[in-house]
Amino acid sequence: MGTLSLPLWAQMPSGVVAGFGIAVVAAIMGVAGVELLIPTIVLLFAVLIKTAGSLSLPVSLPTMLVAFTRYSRDGSFAVLGANLRFTLVMAGGSVAGALPGGLLVGVFSDVVLIPVPAAILLISSVRLARHD
Repeated sequence: MGTLSLPLWAQMPSGVVAGFGIAVVAAIMGVAGVELLIPTIVLLFAVLIKTAGSLSLPVSLPTMLVAFTRYSRDGSFAVLGANLRFTLVMAGGSVAGALPGGLLVGVFSDVVLIPVPAAILLISSVRLARHD
């Protein structure tokens, strides 16, 4: 696997720097940062993608809470009221998808789990770059 294989003494400062950078980007974008966090955990710390996915949940929670607080204070959540139905449908779909997804963690190998999300992110990036 193409990891950086950092020595133990470099892992903690690298983790702090990576966490800081990911949190800044995530808070600016209003996301949890998982799309950056999982590859960082895999590459910097040589962790399997399934483990990285599990680790990303408690790591991204503080980022989401801080971003949620910031967004709620500056009135950015007004968009939720204007799009309440959409928000509820997407949230419901997320919960419904997370339940079977959590049960399927052991079913898929890294051979599938690495390229499929990478392709989705690549396609999304290209489409967003072309968006007016």
